Amino acid sequence: MTVDNGTLVVEIEGLDKLWALKSRLAIPLANVRGATADPGIAREPKGIRAPGAHIPNVVTAGTFHLDGEKVFWDVHDPRKAVVIELADERYARLVIEVDDPRAVVALVEHSIR
Repeated sequence: MTVDNGTLVVEIEGLDKLWALKSRLAIPLANVRGATADPGIAREPKGIRAPGAHIPNVVTAGTFHLDGEKVFWDVHDPRKAVVIELADERYARLVIEVDDPRAVVALVEHSIR
C-alpha cells in the first residue's frame, strides 16, 4: 500500500489477484475516513461473497456484501489485518493484510490529515 498524489493505492499481489479478481485499488484520500489495525475482524461475519474466495483459516479475498454494503477483503493472516473506512466509494471498507499494520495505520492517518 502506498500514497501517491492524493491517492491511496493498494496493490494486490500474487495469487490473491486471482482470488480477489482485482489487481489494484486506487482511492482518493478525500474518501478515506481512517484506518485501524483489527486482528479480530477475521472472526466477524463476512457476508455474501460475490465475487471472491473464502477458505477458512487460509484466505478471504474479494468483494463481500454485508448489511447493504460492499467490503473488499484480502487477508490470509488476521494478525496483520488493517481496516480502512471509506466514504463515497464502491466499497464501504477495505480489509487488507499488510506487513506492518501499525506503520500502515500511521501512514493512512497522517495522509488524511
